[in-house]
Amino acid sequence: MATSPPTPPQTDTTPQKVLIEFPDNRLLVNLCGEYDRNLADIEQKTSVQIVRRGNQLSIMGDEAAQNQAAKVLQALYVRLEAGRDLDRGDIDRELRMGGTGPDTRNQLEMFKGGKIEIKTRKKLVEPRTEAQKAYVQALFKNDMAFGIGPAGTGKTYLAVAVGVSMFINGQVDRIILSRPAVEAGERLGFLPGDMKDKVDPYMQPLYDALNDFLPDKQLAKLFEEKRIEIAPLAFMRGRTLSNAFVVLDEAQNATAMQMKMFLTRLGEGSRMVITGDRTQIDLPRGVPSGLADAERLLATIPKISFSYFTAKDVVRHPLVAAIIEAYEADT
Repeated sequence: MATSPPTPPQTDTTPQKVLIEFPDNRLLVNLCGEYDRNLADIEQKTSVQIVRRGNQLSIMGDEAAQNQAAKVLQALYVRLEAGRDLDRGDIDRELRMGGTGPDTRNQLEMFKGGKIEIKTRKKLVEPRTEAQKAYVQALFKNDMAFGIGPAGTGKTYLAVAVGVSMFINGQVDRIILSRPAVEAGERLGFLPGDMKDKVDPYMQPLYDALNDFLPDKQLAKLFEEKRIEIAPLAFMRGRTLSNAFVVLDEAQNATAMQMKMFLTRLGEGSRMVITGDRTQIDLPRGVPSGLADAERLLATIPKISFSYFTAKDVVRHPLVAAIIEAYEADT
């Protein structure tokens, strides 16, 4: 049964304090988290102090920080009211996106400024930053989309999520995921097993993403039926990829000729996503990256989008963003 929403924040008689009252104590417990872990996360990232008394939360700090924390808490509570789970990633997203709260509009209306949600079999995926939001919009709008930026910004993860969503909704018949099998410190010939065994370690991040979105049994069946394929970039030569959602990951390690070969595989009814990080090129010295060529040559072509990410869009451990910024400052 639906519960009434939390009361709007009211300024308390004590200076620099905001009170929010939540009508459902059970949901409030989930909002606070085990040992108030969720509140601690919000306190740390907004520089406020949050005190719980009964079904009220008191927020203390400067006015801007109070307002931010209040919006985040209310958005997370509405999420719980809708029967959805709450984890630390959801808190991080609301903090980055300003606590705008969930949007119940359908996919066709997702480009009108509301919350964007990608539905998969196992979970609901939501962008955590404005750059991620614009990227997901571009993936739905364009036949070909590039996502360029540092590790941990969700380029591949979101692309695979959109691919799974389109596959589930019948917009495409297949998902094809590819990567250049470029050696970065180890040589393929020295790895044990047959060619599949040698190549699979390079493809593991793509398997990991799929495992997040589809149940194991269904995923195994789709692999068996070749409705989902994961293959090295070299295996794409000579194919026409029709009615498929196609992702090329680690595209900075494709040569110019490989990139041209891959891009021209696009067939009728297909979408293509190319992701890469220009700072992690593992090609031999003197071999130019095909990703840079593609940026230069394709930037003005309609229905091809370019989305760019920075260290601010990193959604892994906070140290990852600090590491990326340190390396960027040294170049």
